[in-house]
Amino acid sequence: MRVLPKSAFGQTVLLIGVLLLINQVVSYWSVTYYFIRPSYEQINSLIAKQVKLVFMEDHNLYDPRNRESLYRATGIRIYDQRQAERHGLDNAVYYQFLSSQMSRQLDGEADVRVTTGDPYVFWIKGPQNPDFWIVIPMIGIRDTDISPLTIYLMVIGILSVAGGWIFVRRLNRPLKALQYAAIEVGRGNFPRPLKEEGSSEIRAVTSAFNQMSKGIKQLEDDRALLTAGISHDLRTPLTRIRLATEMMPEGTDWIQQGINTDIEDMNDIIDQFIDYVRQDQEIKVETTNINQLINEVVAARDREDDHQIEIDLADVPDVKVRRVAFKRVLDNLLENAFRYGGNKVEIRSGYDKKLNYVYFSVRDHGPGIPEEQIENLFQPFTQGDKARGSMGSGLGLAIIKRIIDMHRGRITLENHPQGGIIARVCIPIK
Repeated sequence: MRVLPKSAFGQTVLLIGVLLLINQVVSYWSVTYYFIRPSYEQINSLIAKQVKLVFMEDHNLYDPRNRESLYRATGIRIYDQRQAERHGLDNAVYYQFLSSQMSRQLDGEADVRVTTGDPYVFWIKGPQNPDFWIVIPMIGIRDTDISPLTIYLMVIGILSVAGGWIFVRRLNRPLKALQYAAIEVGRGNFPRPLKEEGSSEIRAVTSAFNQMSKGIKQLEDDRALLTAGISHDLRTPLTRIRLATEMMPEGTDWIQQGINTDIEDMNDIIDQFIDYVRQDQEIKVETTNINQLINEVVAARDREDDHQIEIDLADVPDVKVRRVAFKRVLDNLLENAFRYGGNKVEIRSGYDKKLNYVYFSVRDHGPGIPEEQIENLFQPFTQGDKARGSMGSGLGLAIIKRIIDMHRGRITLENHPQGGIIARVCIPIK
């Protein structure tokens, strides 16, 4: 279990708190050692002198009249053990510090106890005559009230922690914005330039990030323009080839069919290139239900007689997605499943309340893919050819991955224990 925080904010606040705790301990110790303790030593010395004076007087302390006379003259009472217990000795608190100090003052073993109140009452049993308790009231002594000191230290501590919290929060705000923007750029989104604020170092990092983001966006735009231009230019000769095949003499139908099939494959590849660079960011986000999108895609696929789709849809809450882009995800997953895994596909959906996300899965019944190849299937132009004999450009799963990342979701591929591949897509509710 990790105790220390990982973030700079948590570490700074923890450091301030520890330093303040040390400061308070030292302050309490200083006040106790340099103020409270000398005061008690002075009081103890004064009481010891009074005890010595009591025993220096030539009085018979066993005579109640002498003790009463001493009380009227000095306010000091002298009790034997039974009288002391009757007058509140049991309520007095024994103090080791005062007893040891008194023992040194009286040159013998002494017992000092204190009854709090108004006034304070000190009970002393001295070495001169252990049969008697000398009771001395101390007018003007009150409880040592350290609450003002405690309140003062608490206020200083709270203000220091609050000041440190505000300082670190101001320092971390641009870092949080920088982190969020970096995640968005990694997903293919390009937020507005960040506001340059905070310390000079943070401003320099923010400025460098803005320039980097601008450069990456320019590269993405250039790549999209280049791909669109190439795709557009390729369609013209493909169209001419298609027209030329229509003008071929009779008896060459098998040649025409082969050429047209190749042209369709090339058009599909061109469409995949365009889909990969477009990312569908211009499509509006809508609140919809995943089950509805699944039913729409499945309804379009059911027109093909050789396709068998089994669906098991649970009740799921609505999510905000780009409908067209998300239907492309479903359609591409079904296309891969039918192309590489046979004619039977299973679709499931559900809702994870604990993690608060909606999910669906698409499973085929094909030969599966070696585990070491699954991780690389989401890379552009990567195919699982060795296991499944695939054909195409290798952009299908890369397109799916981009769209899912754009929705802050995740997609996983794994081999099903009973055969085939299962693709699982999770989309967060928020």
